[in-house]
Amino acid sequence: MKFNKYPTIKAGAGEDCIVGWSKIRLALKSAVDTIDKADKIVAIECYQGVFLDEISNEIEQAFPEANMVYSASAMKDERTIRDMTQPDVTDDRVFGVMTSLCMHHFFDAAKLERDQGQIRSANGLTVVVGIGASLFAAKWDLLIYADMARWEIQQRMRKNTVDNIGINDRAESIENQYKRAYFVDWRVCDQLKRELMSNWDFVLDTNDTNEVKLAKGKVILDALGQAVKQPFSVVPFFDPGPWGGQWMKKKFELDEHQENFAWCFNCVPEENSLLIEFPNTTFEIPSLNVVFYHPKELLGEEVYQQFGAEFPIRFDFLDTMDGGNLSLQVHPLSAYIKEQFDMDYTQDESYYMLDAGKDAFVYLGVNDGVDKEEMIAELKKSQSNGHHFDADKYATKWPAKKHDHFLIPAGTVHCSGKDCMVLEISATPYIFTFKLWDWGRLGMDGKPRPISIDHGKNVIQWDRTPSWTKENLINRFETYGQGNGWQEEKTGLHELEFIETRRHWFDQKISHHSGNTLNVLMLVEGDEALVECPRHTFEAFHVNYAEAFIIPASVKEYTITPTGASKGKKIATIKAFVKKQDRT
Repeated sequence: MKFNKYPTIKAGAGEDCIVGWSKIRLALKSAVDTIDKADKIVAIECYQGVFLDEISNEIEQAFPEANMVYSASAMKDERTIRDMTQPDVTDDRVFGVMTSLCMHHFFDAAKLERDQGQIRSANGLTVVVGIGASLFAAKWDLLIYADMARWEIQQRMRKNTVDNIGINDRAESIENQYKRAYFVDWRVCDQLKRELMSNWDFVLDTNDTNEVKLAKGKVILDALGQAVKQPFSVVPFFDPGPWGGQWMKKKFELDEHQENFAWCFNCVPEENSLLIEFPNTTFEIPSLNVVFYHPKELLGEEVYQQFGAEFPIRFDFLDTMDGGNLSLQVHPLSAYIKEQFDMDYTQDESYYMLDAGKDAFVYLGVNDGVDKEEMIAELKKSQSNGHHFDADKYATKWPAKKHDHFLIPAGTVHCSGKDCMVLEISATPYIFTFKLWDWGRLGMDGKPRPISIDHGKNVIQWDRTPSWTKENLINRFETYGQGNGWQEEKTGLHELEFIETRRHWFDQKISHHSGNTLNVLMLVEGDEALVECPRHTFEAFHVNYAEAFIIPASVKEYTITPTGASKGKKIATIKAFVKKQDRT
């Protein structure tokens, strides 16, 4: 089966990307030489997770005559930064609070003024390198941005090769590093990135240290502009897990040496990358950059007003085929996530069954007559002494088959069981899962996985019993429209959730309209399809089975046609979008 693991967006015609430090040094030296002034300032702003020593060493080789300034020298001391960020990082093992800090908060005012004074009085070339480097000069002559994909940052954390901002913590667990990055570092870096993007002269891609790349900022920004005028896909990210299965490994031809693959983030711009295709190579940047640079064109005016420059819809895979159950879990209610974590919306979601084994099932809701104090006491008992929690006694177990759709508004106890291949369609704040029971197993790091019963007990909706769940949350298929060779079904989500999904069955070309809002789609039945514009404003876009793709709001009209091995056959897509707000 075909599955494109490396989808791309094309850069401008004829624009080459410079590959390798030797060529990059020459290109940067040439760019500096063209600046027609005696005293010049180059700022190399870095995202958290880049290898700062590597970049510094290469820049020193390129400009041996330069006055080198390193942003780290002006940062506050580690103890001060830890104290400053503690209210956001918290003592919780998993959860923190979204920071309101900005990059300048990490710098000691006196040290920063000292370095800025040195830069103002320096003769010739001055190069400032590091996280926050752009803050050191009132006006730089050349701005280079060293970007970093979050999946790669996490790999580096696992290998203990990077630190968080302003502290030496690479020896700490990835759990601690990731939490700090998620709630503090990435928010701070993203805020500064958004301010700087339009001023990028060059962008560095150092995700692969063996093949570092440099591209002109304008070319990268033009590619982001092209992305919001056409369908596109982000680069899927696969990862193993303690409950992981074998379906994705077989279907997508993944690494056979991996024990399993549990996750695939295949449309999570906060995690995924975007590949920009040059004639000689590809250039990797965080796909979140598209959201930052063209939020209205991508999201649509109404979604942008509701969420800001955030991508509110997530598509990901959960593979338990020949694996194990997910954790029994619940997501916070909107008021709770705002109060506890300062998040503006919560993780409503659904499970769409791409595939299912003979005895596949999901847990959804609670059984009739459940004594909530007893259930919580049993959960805590299982956490403290290894006592087995009887999930069947408390949570309702439902059979699952291919193309079923289970809706999971926040507060609903749920769990995908063994032998399910789930397309999870959800709102984006994916880290806020309150695990209640994890079947007594260890994580991939050999440690018990974090359990959040004290949070979970505050949000469980105990009235979501079998009769309510069956009526409201399971296979709420409703024919929305039909014609010759096609049928559109409304499949959810629940009225409590802000995402709506539609499934289309068709055996010939079918017309869609974005509704002037972001659309996220996947081919859930059939081998391949072709996405086209009736007005020919973008090139035909080919999609294979199980590939997620994004239709920006600005695209408006598009068609999808069975093609290749699916030509003349009935195929199906599922589409997600943000519901129109009721303004009455």
